[in-house]
Amino acid sequence: MTINKIRPRHPEKVNKPINPIKKKPHWIRSKLLNSKEFFLTKTVVNKDNLVTVCQEANCPNITECWSKRHATFMIMGDTCTRACAFCDVKTGKPTELDIFEPLKVSNAVKDLNLKHVVITSVDRDDLEDGGSEHFYKVVKATREKNPETSIEVLTPDFLRKGDAYKKVLEADLDVFNHNIETVPRLYTKVRPGARYFASLELLKNAKAYNKKVFTKSGIMVGLGETKEEVIQVMDDLRSAEVDFITIGQYLQPSAKHHPLDRYYHPDEFKEFDNIAKTKGFLLVSSSPLTRSSYHADEDFRRLQDARNKKLECHPQH
Repeated sequence: MTINKIRPRHPEKVNKPINPIKKKPHWIRSKLLNSKEFFLTKTVVNKDNLVTVCQEANCPNITECWSKRHATFMIMGDTCTRACAFCDVKTGKPTELDIFEPLKVSNAVKDLNLKHVVITSVDRDDLEDGGSEHFYKVVKATREKNPETSIEVLTPDFLRKGDAYKKVLEADLDVFNHNIETVPRLYTKVRPGARYFASLELLKNAKAYNKKVFTKSGIMVGLGETKEEVIQVMDDLRSAEVDFITIGQYLQPSAKHHPLDRYYHPDEFKEFDNIAKTKGFLLVSSSPLTRSSYHADEDFRRLQDARNKKLECHPQH
């Protein structure tokens, strides 16, 4: 009798040391809202076997967001070619792209009547363009079917893919997001397949290529960084003309993931918020449960308002 072994979700982490998960403090409590809206979102997402980062990354805000009909669609499959030490998305060899995915996502956005949608993806280093053409097709289809919906993309870094990122920016999108994730000193342990300055360059080039698009990036704290290093990341992002920064608490997905160094107190997040605002970001979101797509719809309206106020104070001739 042959017993088929179940392939581990994170094969690269099987032989990693066990890092016990620290007990969460009282201020980290996600809301459980099993409303009708939550089940409607779940039904629409599951209908066409769509993948969401909400589910795949085990997001603590899923019930709150889905109860507001807000989901972040993850395109190009559920399997990532990278093996970031903090992430709970499955790693391995991805399947072929779903040619019907642009239609499925655009229909889901229509069915949920979304005012704002976030479209992200796994890393697809196996594709010649990193998946930029597929990103373009999904955004284009979504825009055509939902002309009043604002569209935000959260992209991989397109490392060693040349100008592939430009194709994404040629789609009719409103926000270009790429997360820097952590401080440069921790990259080899936390984000070994990526390069800090390549991610910075992507954000800088995105703004240069499409000035109308808002640029956005996020960082997690609690991985072992110092306050000074976080502030340096803020400066680096402003040098790349990033408009919006998100700062949230790292939550260790399992005992095999990167160890949590510590939980930051809400007052520390308020301090980061104040510091980031003095750096010149149009918008800052800093709290324990902040994630790059958390409250993205409300944040987009605030971004627009902030830009308009800035233009009123400093009109361009």
